[in-house]
Amino acid sequence: MTPEDRFPGPELPDSGPRHQPDLDVLPYGSYYEPEPEPGFEPEAGYGYTTTSGYGGARFLEAHWPTASQQAHPGEPVHPQAPAAEDPPTIELGPPLDKFGKPIEELNFPYPQPEPGEAPGPLYVVGDVHGYLDELLAALHQQGLIDAEGHWAAGRSRVWFLGDFTDRGPDGIGVIDLVMQLAAEAAAAGGYCRALMGNHELLFLGAAKYGDEPVQSTAGTASFLAAWRLNGGQQQDLERLQTHHISWLSRLPALALEDGHLLLHSDTTAYLEYGESITEVNDAVHHLLTEEGADEWWDCFRRFTKRFAFRGDAGPQAVHELLGAYGGQRVVHGHSPIPYLTGSTHLDDGTPPHVPGPYIYADELAIAMDGGVTMEGRLLVARLPLN
Repeated sequence: MTPEDRFPGPELPDSGPRHQPDLDVLPYGSYYEPEPEPGFEPEAGYGYTTTSGYGGARFLEAHWPTASQQAHPGEPVHPQAPAAEDPPTIELGPPLDKFGKPIEELNFPYPQPEPGEAPGPLYVVGDVHGYLDELLAALHQQGLIDAEGHWAAGRSRVWFLGDFTDRGPDGIGVIDLVMQLAAEAAAAGGYCRALMGNHELLFLGAAKYGDEPVQSTAGTASFLAAWRLNGGQQQDLERLQTHHISWLSRLPALALEDGHLLLHSDTTAYLEYGESITEVNDAVHHLLTEEGADEWWDCFRRFTKRFAFRGDAGPQAVHELLGAYGGQRVVHGHSPIPYLTGSTHLDDGTPPHVPGPYIYADELAIAMDGGVTMEGRLLVARLPLN
């Protein structure tokens, strides 16, 4: 029996042809990829391979249940220990209408939670990159939305790990859906929240600064040029509205849920912005509202770094983040699992093999970017409660 037999994913809709993407790149072809560890020899035909020397990496199949195996998302969950209070993050605020004004009244047929009730189950969603149909299919397969695309998960908690736009056909549609689900989940006594990804920084920068020159380590560049180079879709920029900008600009960079440190990028660059989750989120928010193009670009550059948790030094890098911000394990997107495992498209065009989330770095890190842009998989996973 194959992993797909035990842990089937939804049938992916046809959103058009997938183009084999590069990793995120700055102008002039400067990749943010660390040098291989001394003595490391990649397997022939692959960029990197998966071995016990790479932190004992494996797919997180034990926590990737089929729809029949998982509890209904609306059912109460009773953790073994009392749940901690929600971590300090930048709140997403009330839902907004198409003119950017708060919606005062909501009418959703869900009961509010009773005081003292245990928190609902926790889900995370990997990089979407504009693939709206695939997102709808994955959320529906997990029971988080109904057939009409509305919240159906009761008091569940959902975190998107960032990168809503670029490369895929409908980034604005993805943002609209997440904003809608945030409102509907709140009315149901759950929540749907999202993190700031490096593509959010890039997309907002392209909208704000356009072709204005910024000082890059690769020379003079611009947000618009870098955005186009990294799969920016012109229709997304044309459809971007004020309420989208307001919502995206307030997304937090870090969150802590049930002992899981949630972040977009597999990098330790977050440590350069603060010694606590609150400090990092406040610093990024201040940068987006008060600082200039060069500072914004530097933030994008830092959060585009990747692969900090691979190799012999990977577990130590995870411990640095956990020591500063708390938690027992990091959960991230950003670096596609096929790149982490060396299972990108083979010479015969075979799509990458992604049976589920990927756990590595001495089981301290979980990767959630299933490589949907490269015919992989858009991952939605329920995390175990402490």
